[in-house]
Amino acid sequence: MATIHPFRALRPRPDVAAAVAAVPYDVVSTEEARALAAGNPLSFLHVSRAEIDLPPDTDPHADLVYERAAANFARLRSEAPLVEEVDPSLYLYRLRMGDHEQVGVAGCFSVDEYEHDVIRRHERTRKDKEDDRTRHLLTLKAQTGPVFLTYPASDEIDTLVARVVATPALFDFSAADGVRHSIWRLDPGDRDVLVAAFERIPSLYIADGHHRAASAARARRDLRTGAAPGEPIEADTFLAVAFPEDQMQVLPYHRLVKDLGGQSPSAFLAALAGRVQVSPGSERPGGPGEVAMYLDGRWYTLRLAAAAAGTPPAETLDVARLQAQVLGPLLGIGDPRTDTRIDFVGGIRGPAALVERVDGGAAAVAFAMHPVSVADLMTIADAGGIMPPKSTWFEPKLRDGLLSHLI
Repeated sequence: MATIHPFRALRPRPDVAAAVAAVPYDVVSTEEARALAAGNPLSFLHVSRAEIDLPPDTDPHADLVYERAAANFARLRSEAPLVEEVDPSLYLYRLRMGDHEQVGVAGCFSVDEYEHDVIRRHERTRKDKEDDRTRHLLTLKAQTGPVFLTYPASDEIDTLVARVVATPALFDFSAADGVRHSIWRLDPGDRDVLVAAFERIPSLYIADGHHRAASAARARRDLRTGAAPGEPIEADTFLAVAFPEDQMQVLPYHRLVKDLGGQSPSAFLAALAGRVQVSPGSERPGGPGEVAMYLDGRWYTLRLAAAAAGTPPAETLDVARLQAQVLGPLLGIGDPRTDTRIDFVGGIRGPAALVERVDGGAAAVAFAMHPVSVADLMTIADAGGIMPPKSTWFEPKLRDGLLSHLI
């Protein structure tokens, strides 16, 4: 069973929350982060992407970057200011994007449960990205960006959440991208009810933030060396926001391939027709098993062959079948994790981004995918499987800097 731990959040004052809040460190490039933080000394990007305050040719993993992150964090704590709560609590975090709304519970979750698969993962992590975030955590002595979790929906939790979100929020603002962020701090009674309710949740699932969770576990091992055996430390838990699975919004992760492997568009189409069903189509797939392909100025619909009975769940996903039936055999894409000829575009950017890249010559062909479901993610994680790279894009995204956990 899952456990959630109240914590003493480090947070901005409500009047500066919008200025402090920043997109997750890993969804923007250095150049994009620098542009977003320009003219805003309170932006948390000065902490999460501190290279933006150094010369443009600075290595993002240089010692100086982590030193600047620590200095910027100390400055932000003083100047924003960021305040540390006196008593540990839990929080509700609501995201609104257009007509979509989801409310999660923000708190700290067990590293032990992560390591023992109560908190389940579906993605492999990269050592270089773990190294970066682990060093960031240890330098700041803080977890500053929450992991994005999901859990099987609970009427008990939903009822409490609905009552609390009808009251005034601690933070409530709309970001530049139009997403509205609202956070409530729970009183001790509601906090304790939620702690008990989570003990009845059988498993939690990482939706987004695998590297943050892995880095928290690595940082805990380092910090444990200075603690007495069995003595609890703050690093035994990691910061996360858990949303019920029936409120999650998953967008597709599209594929772009830079060239056709020496084939002409007509030759590639002919080869494709020998493997999957191809017909003129539109920019969006009609449902699971369909892929919208943009090639030579036209959209096509591909109908992928069904997976054989007994195929592991991860290999039945459309992204896996596209790789097995098209990208590998026809375009020579071996491992999509490492092949430099393939690129990925999150669904929030839409099909127009694919057209722009292909028509502009940056890619030869684009594949617009149908989104994976949360049920698929949970099934694969329950089976101990690993989803293909870039299978899911969760939107809207949490903001860094609103709630931090000092370790």
